[in-house]
Parts: sequence; structure tokens; C-alpha cells
Amino acid sequence: MNDTPQHPTANTNTAWTPGDAEELYAVKTWSAGFFGVNDKGHVCVHPLPGEDLAIDIPEVIDAAVKEGCSFPLILRFQDIISARVRRLNLTFREAIDEAGYEGEYRSIYPIKVNQLHEVVAEVMEAGKPFNLGLECGSRAELMAALALVSDDTLLLCNGVKDHSMLTLMLNAQQLGQQVLPVIEKYSEFEQLMVLADQRGLVGDKAPRLGVRVKLSTRGAGRWFESGGSGSKFGLTVPELVKLVHELEKRRLREHLALLHFHLGSQISDTQVLRTAVREIAQFYADLQERGVPVQYLDVGGGLGVNYGGSYGGEYEDVESSINYGLKEYANVVVFAVKDICQERSVPMPTLLSESGRALTAHHSMLVVPLLGVHRPDAPPMPEPLAEQPAVVKRMQAAAKEASHVHTRGKLTEVIHDAQEAQLEAEQLARLGYLNIEHLAFVESLYWRTAREVLQRFAALDIEPRPAEQLELEKQLTDLYLCDFSVFQSILDHWAIGQVFPVMPLDRLDEEPRRRGQIVDLTCDSDGKISQYVSSNANKAWLPLHDYRPGEPYYLGVFLVGAYQEILGDAHNLLGRVGEAHVYASADEPGNFWIEETIKAISIKDMLSTVQYFPSDLDRRMTELIRRKIEAGVVKPAEGMRILNNYTKRLDDSTYCDTDSVAAPQG
Repeated sequence: MNDTPQHPTANTNTAWTPGDAEELYAVKTWSAGFFGVNDKGHVCVHPLPGEDLAIDIPEVIDAAVKEGCSFPLILRFQDIISARVRRLNLTFREAIDEAGYEGEYRSIYPIKVNQLHEVVAEVMEAGKPFNLGLECGSRAELMAALALVSDDTLLLCNGVKDHSMLTLMLNAQQLGQQVLPVIEKYSEFEQLMVLADQRGLVGDKAPRLGVRVKLSTRGAGRWFESGGSGSKFGLTVPELVKLVHELEKRRLREHLALLHFHLGSQISDTQVLRTAVREIAQFYADLQERGVPVQYLDVGGGLGVNYGGSYGGEYEDVESSINYGLKEYANVVVFAVKDICQERSVPMPTLLSESGRALTAHHSMLVVPLLGVHRPDAPPMPEPLAEQPAVVKRMQAAAKEASHVHTRGKLTEVIHDAQEAQLEAEQLARLGYLNIEHLAFVESLYWRTAREVLQRFAALDIEPRPAEQLELEKQLTDLYLCDFSVFQSILDHWAIGQVFPVMPLDRLDEEPRRRGQIVDLTCDSDGKISQYVSSNANKAWLPLHDYRPGEPYYLGVFLVGAYQEILGDAHNLLGRVGEAHVYASADEPGNFWIEETIKAISIKDMLSTVQYFPSDLDRRMTELIRRKIEAGVVKPAEGMRILNNYTKRLDDSTYCDTDSVAAPQG
């Protein structure tokens, strides 16, 4: 069978280089300067901004495997978290200096973005010089955060709050912790006041609080409904006024410490942000003039991450991209608040933002090994049969003509003839008029014809590409089976169509000449990555290399550090994957060292979460084997081997073993 590459890439006249790979996979678009391709054709990471130090990711994978890690594998480059925290805070400081802003900025990390302790600890450590705070949105998150924060750490409490959660916050305030309940519903304020009255917390001991306000400004991007009058959380303007009246009646107006709004976790357009900031700043100025000394103005989350989409142009993908950089974001917030405060002659507040996605997305990547490839255009070719029904002859004629025609019209005619012959053969087979041998011959000829026609369409380089060419590209895309679960590791891709950058981690000095779609281990047809980041116009497939059986081939899924590791479910009982936590050091071989490895969840632990307990399973399996031995189905030694193998497997990872069984020689 002809093994001509599926498609030509943009680089057809010169030797392929790692730089071409960077361009093909749009690395500079989504990497924020942290990732690139080195001269060996390996993806590398530059975790320390401003330094030349680079870490070869395939070398990290080899080191992690030697330390006992299995696949799929999360690699955490912890230095990237520190770099992102510093970059955010320093950029806001620069904007404050440039604007002559008479206030401060403090970043807040919302732990819902990634609650894993090692991530939160790294964020807090990096944020110490900047007085970074935390935000929680549930009772469990609050209890985790209370034990982590110092008396100087600002802890904001969003989300729905019952009386027990409010009690925890009051207790923390009594201990001197800087915990602020952010009122999302007016009933929460009423409950807070009842609890305070019951405990005699009046005057200076009364609770301090913040308020989330529903603005008229709606968000921009995928989560635009987080803002506007129809948003799920926040007080309306009448409710805000009512709350202020109640505080004034209690002589507690100085206890309203914070105003907050939220436009969603991925704001795509800064013009919307500017409008919202000006709106909340006017409310802030109104309260200041009224004698309510609000201290903090919280612009919420939303600092976006470019996942590789384009903003504007023919292939616009607004939900995966942003039209601004960090400096512009900071300038919009700082200058908008400054302008309003100057116009209204009120003091400038301490600015807060809850930029969790921007802090954590880049630091974590998922490594998935390739298990095998299905090529639709590579079915075995049966031997020609002596008897040739008419439909077989028509397919043979189309296949022969495909190798000789060169014009768009003729190619279109050939593929239509082949498709009609294939459909007729399928119908005849269903009615019993065409046997399985003839059907196999027709199907094999169809795929050979389709591949030939597609190659000739590609050689014509027609723009825009004909519908027939696009359909053939879809049909002739290889399925790359990889050892992971979309539902566990990149749930947002399945749930909301979030795009994540994916690319091979080595062989990038070699031109990738196959069209591939990545599919996972699950039994669900949605268990696949269906949209890709690349410079190709067609985002439904990814350029990949030929599969070489027995040779490891790793793909990296990037920007998974925000939300994905927490949102993942247990589809097919494929649980949490293993991890390696990597730090950069020029004094270590390869410029890195692995601080810690965490094993993937075992089968027995995963089964326990759905109430299949290992002790009960072992007992039941033991009884089954005993009955089979007594019935003479297996001999005792064989029965014990089977039982021991079952018991041993309970300690395995839930994912595939990437080793294969060698065929006997000779």
C-alpha cells in the first residue's frame, strides 16, 4: 500500500526545523514565554523569566519514570506559579506608579481554581512579599484556608453561606484573622447580624463584611453571565442601599469594608472590564461621600489566559483567547478607579483582583503516552475475485481514474463516483445481494481512492478548500489512542468546548505528516479531543508523526493547571493521575530536580469511592475460585494463580499499562 504522507505542511521547500514546529503548534500564542522547542526537537520549559535556563521535558519524563511515576502523568513546574504571582503583582505596582495612584494593590487567589494543597502553598509562598490573600467559596474551602492564613492574610469568603459557615467566619474575626464574609444574598447579611446579636458582638466587635454587587455591565467571553442583573450572585442596588441603611441604623457603617463584582473567570475584552470598573467605582464614591469608609475595591476574577485561540480575523475564537495583555489589564483597572476617585474627590481604595486562572494555568501539563493508531485508509486489501459484480467494477474504475486526473472538477467527479459505489455496495450487502468478500474489496478500494483524491486536492492548493476536500480530511484522520481520560483530566473540553494546546513532546525536528485526532481510554464516544491549537485553518485535527510501534511517543496537554485537576470526574473509574513536582536549578543535571512524586490513585482506592470494598471483593473472588476448584473447572494451583493475580491488580493504577507483551520468537 502506498504510504505517501497524508498532507503537506506549510514548509514544503526547505528542511523542517524546531522553529517550524513552534509555529505549527502556535506555541508563542499560548505559552506566555514559558514553553518552546529546543534544537533536539524536544519541548522545553523556561520557568524562570529573564533567565536562559531551560528544562528538557522528555528528560523530566524519564527522571519521573525512574522515580516510579506511571502514565498519564501531571508535571508541575512550581517555579511558574511563583513567576506568575510576581508578574501579576509587579505589573500592578508599575501601573500604580505610572498612574500616580494613591492606594495599593493586593492579589487574591481563589482556591476553587486549584485547591490542591501543594498548589495553594506555592501560591502563598510566592505571594508573601506582596501580601497575597485567599478566597474561598464553600465551607470545606473555608476550613482548609482558616488553618493556612496568618493574621495579616486577607481571606475573602464568597459563595452561599449558611449559619455554620458564617459562625466560622465570626470565630475567625474574634481570633484576629482578616476574614471578610462577602454578602452574596441579602438573607446572608440578616443571618450574620442575628448571629452577631446572639453573641453580643456589637460596636467595635461587630463583624466586618463585604458586598458583591450586581452591576448593569455584563461580562465578555464564555462566562459573561457572571455579570449583569441576571447573574446568580450579588445584591441589587436597592438591596445594597437597604444594607447600608441597616448598618447606619446600627452605627456600623465603618464595618462595610469591601465592594466586589465579578464578570467571569475569562474576560475576553478589556472594554467591558473598563465599563464595569467605572460603574463599581461610582458606587464606591457614593458610599464614601455618604460616610461609609469602604477600604477595598475587588474587581473579581477574569484576567484571561490565551489558550491558543485567535481574537479577530477569519478564524476568530474569542472564548479561547483574549485581546489584551497583563499590563493593559492592570492599567484599565488602576486608571479607571483613579479617574473616578479624582473626579469625585474621594480617597483611592486598596485594589483587589481574584486572578486564579492566570496564576495557575501554565504551571501544570498532562503527559499522555500513545497506545496505538487506527488509520481508516489502511484496511487490508483482499485478493481480487474472479467474479466481479457491476458495483465492484465501478469502484475499480473510480480507483483507476483517481491516479490520472488533476483538475478540481475531475477529482470531484471521481470521489462522487466512489462514494456512490460504496453506498450501493452497502445496500446490496444488507439485502443479501453482495457477499462479504466483495464488500471488503469495495471498501478497501474506496479508502485507497479517497486517499489518492485528497492528496491531489491538496496539491492543487485551492482556497477556500472545496467541501469534498474538507470532508475527505475528516474521513481520513487517524485516531491516536492515548492513555488518559478526557473526563478526568480536561473535563472542560468535553463540557464546554474549552480548547487546550496539545502537541508532541519530541520528534519536533521531524515534520509531522499525519492528520490525527486524539481519543482516550473511555468507552464514551465523547472521549476525544475534537478541537486543536495550530496554525492550520482546520482545527478539527492535529498534525502528528507516524506511529512507530514499540517506540514511546508522548503528547503534552498544556494549561491544565486551572480547574481541570479539580473538576475531573470518575468516568469508567479512571481516577486521579500521578504527579511529579519539578523545580528549576542550574546546579542540577538537566537544570531541574523533582521535589516530590505522587502516585496515581489505585484501583482499590477508586473502587472504595463507589462502595466496592477490597476486602469484600477479595472474599467474593476467593469463594468463586474455591467453587471452581471443587467443581473441577480449574486445578488448585491454577485457581490460586488466578486469585493472586486478581488481588495483585487491586494495587495497580486505574489507567493502562503502557508495556506490551512481546510475541514469541521463531
